[in-house]
Amino acid sequence: MKTSLGLVYGGKSAEHNVSLQTALAVIKALNTEKFDIHPIYITEKGEWVRGARLSEPVSNVKMLQFEQGGSAFSPAALNQEMFPQEAPEQNEAIDVVFPLLHGPNGEDGTIQGMLELLNIPYVGNGVLASSAGMDKVVMKHLFAQADLAQAKYAAFLKKDWTRSPEESCKQVEEELGYPCFVKPANLGSSVGISKCRNREELQKAFELAFQYDRKVVVEEGINGREIEIGVLGNDDPKCSVVGEIAPKTDFYDYKAKYEDGDTDLMIPANVSDEEY
Repeated sequence: MKTSLGLVYGGKSAEHNVSLQTALAVIKALNTEKFDIHPIYITEKGEWVRGARLSEPVSNVKMLQFEQGGSAFSPAALNQEMFPQEAPEQNEAIDVVFPLLHGPNGEDGTIQGMLELLNIPYVGNGVLASSAGMDKVVMKHLFAQADLAQAKYAAFLKKDWTRSPEESCKQVEEELGYPCFVKPANLGSSVGISKCRNREELQKAFELAFQYDRKVVVEEGINGREIEIGVLGNDDPKCSVVGEIAPKTDFYDYKAKYEDGDTDLMIPANVSDEEY
């Protein structure tokens, strides 16, 4: 008997389009002999729209956007036993949800908490790990508590920057220096991130980052390698092989990640057994 898998993607964040690409990649990788795939699209306005069950992979992201061809519904309808009155006609039950959302209202514990309240199993991190991992400043505090080495950083709220941009820039220059990176605290995919080499670039970077979040983190520039490992499992987690990303641009920005395809990916990465 197949598992009925609900894929939730899209969303209201600035990473909406990235989420569509993630959904497309996951659908192409799923075994349709094991899973019934139910696409659930959240529009940029936050409306939940359910498409028809997929019998085969789709070829492009436009096929996953259902504003004109799906059934809008309340997310409570995902649990038909708790909320039978919310279930649209011909709505098939979901066994497990796979959140494929990026950024706020997706990776930050919000949808995870909703699914917990609805008693619906889901893939990925729980509420606390998602919430802490989304906020770069909170995550850095946790790293520091665990004595993990990390780049030096400073955090700023928009109200403080607005009152005294000069003081904020001066703090960055005294504590971190140039080059440095300015990032929205609660976002990913390199959206709103800038590399700064001087005061003029720093001021522009602050203005850009504050368009996406009321909290910004600034990190010192360091020379390092982009190494990543996938971890799967709960009580008995297992690590994947090591991958390395070698961008050919100044840093691994949005364009390098998702648009130009001109980035070297090395799997496995050249690391020693001790480093692994």
